[in-house]
Amino acid sequence: MASLILNSEYKCFGGKVGFYRHVSSTCNGEMRFAVYQPPQAAQTLVPVLYFLSGLTCTEETFMIKAGAQRYAAKYGLMLVAPDTSPRNTGIPGEDDDWDFGTGAGFYLDATREPWASHYQMYSYVVHELPALVAKHFPINPDRQGIFGHSMGGHGALVCALRNPQQYQSVSAFAPIVAPMRCPWGQKAFKGYLDNDPESWRVYDACELITRLGYHSPILIDQGTADKFLNEQLQPELFEQACTAVNQPLNLRYQEGYDHSYYFISSFIEDHIRHHAGVNP
Repeated sequence: MASLILNSEYKCFGGKVGFYRHVSSTCNGEMRFAVYQPPQAAQTLVPVLYFLSGLTCTEETFMIKAGAQRYAAKYGLMLVAPDTSPRNTGIPGEDDDWDFGTGAGFYLDATREPWASHYQMYSYVVHELPALVAKHFPINPDRQGIFGHSMGGHGALVCALRNPQQYQSVSAFAPIVAPMRCPWGQKAFKGYLDNDPESWRVYDACELITRLGYHSPILIDQGTADKFLNEQLQPELFEQACTAVNQPLNLRYQEGYDHSYYFISSFIEDHIRHHAGVNP
């Protein structure tokens, strides 16, 4: 296991936020992630909750903007937020677009070159990062949850639906639920994956919920003033897919909220409670 390097650390709500880097064998280069350790982690193993951020974000964005540490401390959850892609890989054009390449790894395993040599974010999130966290932090590996925002909401749903034994809970803010049917998803899939829509289905939450289902209720919050709602996000498609297979879904439309972290921070406690198993 590669060594873990602490970049910086800060006390926060009785616990501590740390920003780390390591050499990733999965992504073939340096990766970064952030961890909030609640005060309970000083005495016992605690549940761990992964947050996957959206396009253009870094491992810092969620920790700085979401206001989640207060509630993670209250309910005794460790928070882990990875970066949204490999960086500085030397791949030509990786910094050309805000919605592809750097900051836009889309939580999939690329199969097209040159991206396949570094952009293995699905395997990184599901396998390498949890193993690293379990080795270096006091977590209970039998109690893992995952949530995310936008591109990260897509990633959280895909990771949970494909690995229900690993993730006991899942939720999302304004997720891309049908990437096969929206411009963001189609651009990512065409660029990273083989040019065969059949190979895309394993990264589409609507396809996965229909085929696999999930063992627990899913929580999704979506702002009605989100400028990406109709073209990119289309939560009604996921609602229809869940209804078709009797999958419990709590899809909440939040009146007047947009796509920003002002929206996320307004409802972050509900999501922390969802993953902590606390009834609303």
